[in-house]
Amino acid sequence: MDKFTGKIWVLGDDIDTDIIIPTEYLALKTVQDMAPYAFSPLRPELAAKIKEGDIIVAGKNFGCGSSREQAPEIIKALGIKCVIAKSFARIFFRNSINNGLLLIENSDLRDNVSEGDEITVTINEAIEHKGRKYPIASLPQNLVDIINAGGLVKAMRKLNGMG
Repeated sequence: MDKFTGKIWVLGDDIDTDIIIPTEYLALKTVQDMAPYAFSPLRPELAAKIKEGDIIVAGKNFGCGSSREQAPEIIKALGIKCVIAKSFARIFFRNSINNGLLLIENSDLRDNVSEGDEITVTINEAIEHKGRKYPIASLPQNLVDIINAGGLVKAMRKLNGMG
């Protein structure tokens, strides 16, 4: 997972957890059952268009609102490889790491891309878009290990020799 390329979907500022997965769909049995309704208040067609390996690029305060863990779980279930935003709500950031979803903060990328563009992400180094490199801050190794394992529970099971 050191380097990957994906098509981007562009979203704005303040994408809250009610936009990521509206409350009325939380009663569905599984995250896979909920996934088709992701982002439906904002863009009802979006979940059906997202493909495995795609990347979300958004503005500031992504994941604000409630602390529901289904929000990052659903983004991951859609096949999104990572979310790049100007900033993240802190609880969403930690929930995403705990669920194995890579988040990258970058203040410039969102304003310089168009939906459908491809970008290449080199973890803990840079994002490349049309010949321009956007440096990214390094995540601590323990968080990279959690993401690479697929989430906190899987990382702990691996660390403790349980799988």
